[in-house]
Amino acid sequence: MKLPFTNRSLEERKKIKELGPDRPDLRIQQQAIDRGRAYTRTFSRSCYDKRTWLTGCDVDNAFFCFPCLLFQSVGTEVLWITTGVRDLKHLSEKCKRHECSHSHLDNSMRLHFFGRLSIAEQLDEGYRIGIRRHNEEVTKNRHILSRIIDCVKFCGAFELALRLHDESESSDKPGIFHGLVDFVASLDGVLKEHLENATVFKGTSKTIQNELLDCMLSVVREQIIKEAQSSDFLSIQVDEIMDIATQSQLVLVLRYIDNKNNVQERFFEGISMQSATADSIATALKERLAAILPEDHKSRLICQAYDGASVMRGAKAGVHRKIQDVYPNAHYIHCYAHQLNLIMQQATSHISKVRIFFSDLSGFASFFSISPKRTGILDKVVAHRLPTSSNITWNFHSRAISTVFEHKEDLIHCFESIRDSGDFDPNTVREAGAFAMLLEDPDFNFFLQLFHHIMPHVDHLYAKLQKRNIDAAHIRECIQQFQQDMQNIRNSVRSMVEQSSGPQPKKRRRTLSSKDHERIAVEVCDTILGHTRERFSFTNHLLSATLLQGERFEQYNMAFPEDALNTTVKAYPMLNRSKLKTELSLIYSKQEFKACRGAVDLFQLFMESSLEEVFSETVTLLKLLITTPMTTSEADRCFSTLKRIKTFLRNTMTHERLNELAMLSMEKKLVTEMTQFNQRVIEKFSSLKERREKFMFK
Repeated sequence: MKLPFTNRSLEERKKIKELGPDRPDLRIQQQAIDRGRAYTRTFSRSCYDKRTWLTGCDVDNAFFCFPCLLFQSVGTEVLWITTGVRDLKHLSEKCKRHECSHSHLDNSMRLHFFGRLSIAEQLDEGYRIGIRRHNEEVTKNRHILSRIIDCVKFCGAFELALRLHDESESSDKPGIFHGLVDFVASLDGVLKEHLENATVFKGTSKTIQNELLDCMLSVVREQIIKEAQSSDFLSIQVDEIMDIATQSQLVLVLRYIDNKNNVQERFFEGISMQSATADSIATALKERLAAILPEDHKSRLICQAYDGASVMRGAKAGVHRKIQDVYPNAHYIHCYAHQLNLIMQQATSHISKVRIFFSDLSGFASFFSISPKRTGILDKVVAHRLPTSSNITWNFHSRAISTVFEHKEDLIHCFESIRDSGDFDPNTVREAGAFAMLLEDPDFNFFLQLFHHIMPHVDHLYAKLQKRNIDAAHIRECIQQFQQDMQNIRNSVRSMVEQSSGPQPKKRRRTLSSKDHERIAVEVCDTILGHTRERFSFTNHLLSATLLQGERFEQYNMAFPEDALNTTVKAYPMLNRSKLKTELSLIYSKQEFKACRGAVDLFQLFMESSLEEVFSETVTLLKLLITTPMTTSEADRCFSTLKRIKTFLRNTMTHERLNELAMLSMEKKLVTEMTQFNQRVIEKFSSLKERREKFMFK
C-alpha cells in the first residue's frame, strides 16, 4: 500500500477491514517434470478458499498475508508482506509454516480485535479513558511540533540563520527562527498557548533544533536512497572546493531517473576532507556508495563525473580508477563545462597579443570599480555598468566584451569627460586618457570585434552544458554545431580584416598589419577547433550516443553502424546485442523516430507510448545515456549554496549542521513533495530517546 495501514484514519482502517482481503485471479504458471512426465501448475481460486487470511496482488502476481500486510509487527516474514509467494508447488507447506509463526498470530489477533473493545477496555473503563486522553495529548503535541518543523524548513529553504548570539527572552534580536515561531503562534492558538505555558518541552531550544535538523536530514536522505535504489542505473557527480573556513568540502550529487521517468540530480552529502588525495577521496566515496547500492547491485553505478584535476582523472592512481576497481561499469566523464573553459583558456592565454587584449579589457572594470566618483560618471554618460571579468568564470569575459563592443563610443566619451573635467586626481586623468586611446586602437578594436563574434557561440554551448536533461547524443550535436560555427568564423576572417582596415590614425605606437590580424585570428579559431576536437572526443562508452542521433537515422538505415554497436555492448555488457540491433534497425526505418532530438526525447516518446516492453533494450540504452552526466554543474550549484549558508559571519558552523541546512535548501522541492514529511520527522524525533512529552499514539 502507498500509505501504510497504521498511518490511515480510523474510518479508512475500518473500511479496509470490512472489505477484507483482495482476491484477484493471478497469472501464475509453473512448468515441471516429474518422473519423465511434463505438466503445468496454474493458479486456482480454491487456494483462497482454504485460508481466510490469504490475499493476492495482480500487479506483483503473488500471494500475500492480509493481517501481516496491515500490521507488520516485529518479526513479520518479509516474504509475505514484500516479495510475495509465487511457488505453487510449495504454497501449502509455506502457508502452514507461516500460520504457526508468532508474528502471524499476533497480526491476526490485532486484526480481529481492531474496531472492537479489547479485553482490557471491557474490564477497565479508566484504562480506556486514559488511552483517549493520551492520544489527544499526542495529537496536540504533534501539531505543535509540526509547526516548529515548518519554521525550521522555512529557514532552511531560504538559507536563513536559525540562531543568533543572544536568544534569551529579554533579547531585542532573538533571531529569525524565534521571530518566525512567534509569528506562527499569533495565527495558531494551540501553539501560542503552548509557548506561554510550557514548562517541560517548549520546542525552540538549540538542542531541539539540532535534533529536528538531524531527523529531517535522515528522512530526506532515506528518500533519496529509496529513489536511487529503485532506479535502474545511477551516476555520481563529485567536485571539491575550499569553504570560507579554509576547510576542503567534497560535494556528492546522485543522478538517476525516478519512477516518474524524470531525471533527478540530488545533493546527497557534503564531505569534509582533511586531505584531498586520491586515496582519501576514493575511500570517502566508497563508504557512501556502499550505503546507497547493495553489494549485489554494483553494476548499476554506470558513471562517475569529476573535473579535470589530476587526482581525479589519473589513469592508474586517480579517484576514477579506484572507484572503477570496485564498480566496473562506472565509466569516467571529465566535466564538459570544465573542458570548455580550458579550451577558451588555451585560445586566450597562449597567444601573446590575445593575452594582452584580455588584460587590457579587464582594466576597464577595475578602473571604475575602485571609485564611486568614477562610477557616477559611468552611470551618467554610459548608463551601463561594466561586468567584472575573471579567468575562472564560465563565460570568460563574454559579458565584458559585449558591453565594451556595444557601448564603445559612450565609453570614449566617458573617459574624455573624466580627463577634461578637472575634478579628478592626476592618476585618474592619466588612466582615463590611456583607456580612451585604447578604445581607438586598431589592434584592440580588431580583437574586440573578433571575440564579439566568438563569445556568443561559447555562451550558447555553455548554456546547453548546464541543462539537467541534456544527454550525450544532444551534447554531440551541440558540439558539432559549435565546431561548424567556429569554422564559419574562421572562413570569414579575411572579410572581417578587410572591414576593420581603413584609414589608419596617426600612429603613436607600432600596430599590427592586416596580415598579422588575419594570422592571429586564424590561429585563435584553429586553437579552439583543435582543442574542441581533442577534449570533446567521445570515449568508448559515449560512442553509444551516436546510435541515437536522429539526423543519422537515414544513413544508419542504409548501412547499420556495427562498430558503434560493438563498442556500446562492450562498454555496457548488460545489453543484449542481437535484440538491440533488431530494435535499432526498426527505429532507423521508421520516419516518426527521425524527428527526435537526442536520447531524452526518444525516451519520453517510448514511455508515453507504453513501448518500453517492445523496445526493452533500446530503453535500457536510453536510460544509460540519460543517467550519464556530461557536466558537474549540479555540484557547482551546490557550492554556491554552501557559500551562502556558511558565510564569514557563520564560519564556525559544524559540518553536520552545514549538511542539514544545505539539504533543506537544495532539496526543498523534494521536502515539499514528500508525503507525511513532518510526521516521519516526528516519528524519528520521538524515537531518538525517552522524552517526557508524549508523541507516540497508543
